[in-house]
Amino acid sequence: MEYTQLGRTGLKVSRLVLGTMNFGPQTDEADSHAIMDAALDAGINFFDTANVYGWGENKGRTEEIIGTWFAKGEGRRDKVVIATKVYGNMGADGAAWPNHDKLSAVNIRRAVDASLKRLKTDYIDLYQFHHIDRSTPFEEIWQAVDVLIQQGKILYVGSSNFPGYKIAQANEIAARRGGTIGLVSEQCLYNLAERRAEMEVIPAAQDYGLGVIPWSPLHGGLLGGVLKKEAEGVRRASGRAAETLKDPAARAQIQAYEDLLDKHGIEPGEAALAWLLTRPGITGPIVGPRTADQLTSALRAVDLELSEDLLAGLDEIFPGPGPSPEAFAW
Repeated sequence: MEYTQLGRTGLKVSRLVLGTMNFGPQTDEADSHAIMDAALDAGINFFDTANVYGWGENKGRTEEIIGTWFAKGEGRRDKVVIATKVYGNMGADGAAWPNHDKLSAVNIRRAVDASLKRLKTDYIDLYQFHHIDRSTPFEEIWQAVDVLIQQGKILYVGSSNFPGYKIAQANEIAARRGGTIGLVSEQCLYNLAERRAEMEVIPAAQDYGLGVIPWSPLHGGLLGGVLKKEAEGVRRASGRAAETLKDPAARAQIQAYEDLLDKHGIEPGEAALAWLLTRPGITGPIVGPRTADQLTSALRAVDLELSEDLLAGLDEIFPGPGPSPEAFAW
């Protein structure tokens, strides 16, 4: 496994991030524990979750599964950089009681304590804001964060799904307050098929020293060999991938992608992950395996070298938007 610094921090993290969103809804506790053991054995030390994972009446279940894994001991907690998130409504019935969601100081305090209890740990390495809160000023957010850092409950803070201007705003306010390190990472939607982050989000992250952690690196399975699997009767497309493939132009684009990788003898899912590892500013993509076999496939991407010819071919099929403002100004 390769490691890198998380943004401008001294924290060393693996270049693949274990996503845990399937733990609970798709993968039972025993299999989830087996996947985490396999990830740790492979050198993955960066695990990502969120307080809302488990969804619906089971919100928080994913953190609980990680907590019971930590409780097994044998150095599991000390070896893992655990990242979780705050913002979403944790009410099981879907209706948030006032001050029980978003990024007010009172909800941040409440949410941290609840996550710590579920995770069975006394600190969170990376505490991420799951979405921007248009109602809460960053002065209040940073004040709450400062208290939690002083209490030893969190070590670093990151953002998720932030636009570029909010990354800048958050860190400028942190700098004016003094003594606050500010955001150190941004977790955003970024992959071959969805490259809009290259316009504003990734440049802002690079300028402010944030590590970038792409989520949905296979774009809901679309980049994982979906047409080949469909033709072989292995698995039919579903969700975002199925909707996208209804468009003949999009289907032709994915077919060109799979044909190109077949020519080079590379599995599509592994190539999509390896491509992200070549991109400037990227810490590592989040892989969310439902099974141990899916984790094994993802691990091969770390050692996969993509030729200049292949990279050029991928850019031709999935052209990026170009830098801002040129991408939209002319």
